[in-house]
Amino acid sequence: MDSMRGHEGIQMLLTAEQEAQQIVTAARNLKTTRLRQAKEEAEKDAGHYRSNLESEYQKRVGETSGNSGITAERLEEETDVKIRNLKKSASKVQSDTVDMLIKHTTAAKY
Repeated sequence: MDSMRGHEGIQMLLTAEQEAQQIVTAARNLKTTRLRQAKEEAEKDAGHYRSNLESEYQKRVGETSGNSGITAERLEEETDVKIRNLKKSASKVQSDTVDMLIKHTTAAKY
């Protein structure tokens, strides 16, 4: 009879061990599933963050490009004004300069 009880005891231990193994396996599978879901969520969040940064960058590039066109127009206008002023100044002294050059080139020094 003792051998029967011993055999039953061993069988109970084996059954308990199998149940524990099933519990551990289920916990591992659950952990793996949760980790996979967390990874997918993190990748999704990172993708959203990355796309938001890209959108902001493109927006700033667009604003800067627009400003450079305005800046180029302003610089062109300023340059035209300076050129007109220089031409006015040159035309004022042009006749005096021509007279001076003629005088010095035609004057004979002996």
